[in-house]
Amino acid sequence: MTSMYRKANALYAPALVLFVGLVVYPFVDGIRLAFTNWNGYSQDYEYIGVRNLERLIVDENVRTAFWNTLLYGFGSTLLQQVIGLGCAVLLDKPFRGRTVARTILYLPVLVSAVIMAYMWSYLFEYEGALNDVVKLVGKEPVLWLSSGNLAVTVLIVVNTLQYMGVSMVIYMAGLQSIPGVYHEAAALDGATRWQLFRHVTVPLLYPAFVTSVTVNLIGGLKLFDIIRALTNGGPGYKTHSLSTLIYASYFESQLAGFASAVGLLLFVTVLVCALAVQAMFRRAEVTLS
Repeated sequence: MTSMYRKANALYAPALVLFVGLVVYPFVDGIRLAFTNWNGYSQDYEYIGVRNLERLIVDENVRTAFWNTLLYGFGSTLLQQVIGLGCAVLLDKPFRGRTVARTILYLPVLVSAVIMAYMWSYLFEYEGALNDVVKLVGKEPVLWLSSGNLAVTVLIVVNTLQYMGVSMVIYMAGLQSIPGVYHEAAALDGATRWQLFRHVTVPLLYPAFVTSVTVNLIGGLKLFDIIRALTNGGPGYKTHSLSTLIYASYFESQLAGFASAVGLLLFVTVLVCALAVQAMFRRAEVTLS
């Protein structure tokens, strides 16, 4: 029996080696690089202590990227839950063309985010379709992607519409797992449609809600490709996230050590936000039970 367990455990060895080589080692090495001023190319390392970490606190661009990261994460997650749940409820009902509608709404998830972002740029750029409509009603064209706060809002909307289909599918699976007897019993007691949705459907969708929020939040906090394609972090550094700031610091400014420090900040941000949301869900689960 012991020999059998040893052989079974040996099967994990290839996966363990890959995990250590591709995840653990780069993570540990990234921590080490955060204490250097390495340019990313030379063989020389100069350890500078915690200067990169101190810069994270005083650098205005880091502060902007940090708050934008939170906005992208929580803003997109909130909108994705509302739109995704609404679409799931509508598409859960049988009607002609339901399969086609589901496919169309989920299709953006399957398309590269960069391609989708370039498609959206034709709508939001200064000479784009949206400003054509604005000019038709006699208004001045809007700088959708060249104004900091407005550009951040556009990026949140684009990210929401890109990955809303993930929430929709999760909620549809949750809706289909709810036994119809619960709704029938509540309807016999005189519950209205809104009461059925609020007091029966929503509580029973709690596991789906937890999954959807966690997946969307982590994805939003790591937002990169849509920003690179639409604004490249501009104007200035106004729309940078921590992910795009890592790229800009490493490949454009050749500050690999500082980029590693920003990467640590991103890791801590995602970890803290995920743990905080999970703790909130656990308290809510106790309340519901």
